[in-house]
Amino acid sequence: MTRRHFTFDCAGDRLVATLDDAAGATALLLVSGGNEIRAGAWNGQAHFAARIAAHGFPVLRFDRRGVGDSEGENRGFRASAVDIAAALEALRTRAPQVRRVIGLGNCDAASALMLARGAGLDGLALSNPWTIETDEEDAPAEVVRDHYRRRLADPAAIGRLLTGKVSLIKLARSLASAARPTPAAPTGLAAEISQGIADFTGPVRFLIAGRDRTGLAFLSRWDKADGRIRTCPGASHSYVEADAQDWLLGQVLEMLRT
Repeated sequence: MTRRHFTFDCAGDRLVATLDDAAGATALLLVSGGNEIRAGAWNGQAHFAARIAAHGFPVLRFDRRGVGDSEGENRGFRASAVDIAAALEALRTRAPQVRRVIGLGNCDAASALMLARGAGLDGLALSNPWTIETDEEDAPAEVVRDHYRRRLADPAAIGRLLTGKVSLIKLARSLASAARPTPAAPTGLAAEISQGIADFTGPVRFLIAGRDRTGLAFLSRWDKADGRIRTCPGASHSYVEADAQDWLLGQVLEMLRT
């Protein structure tokens, strides 16, 4: 396995990418979420890419426009379809043996892949898709319920409640929020991303970190009977736990091998 850094063009701007090369004809395009650079927090995505490549699958990571080492204006995940398409073309150019590419994105990168209608990829691994419209909106009922399940299992939290250190007004407001019914169908951004992949014919897998607010918010707005959903119960948003990292690796390798 070799690691190469190079640049490619995207609408006249120079984007920077890293390819963990391997001989396989199926590759992974790793799309970063938020304003995260291609290496990921604490080099997490770089380590993950190396593990995938060690199994024989090339992996391309890139900085979209205006992020990290890349030129251009950062227009956010909603405007990143052009960046993803350019990165896919660069991957096929640099690894000409590749015939099939799976896209992996976490958080708003997953939503970006869906809004881009699959972006010309052959399959999608969508981790904790972002469905939260604004910072001010109330947490979904499922997120609130999960929070209180954990609090009730914590003796220290119960002690604070019994000794009056918890605001009863805030508690009542949260309990009312937890009792809200789940919407019958996706709305807002959740509806947009649902429509975005409605006609996508390749395999799709939703990967949910069971301790992540973003993942739980997605589940609260999605059909829980969707057989494409896989959940790692103890995982946090970026799968920093050792067992969660192994779980994520296994899920992505399954898609690459299928």
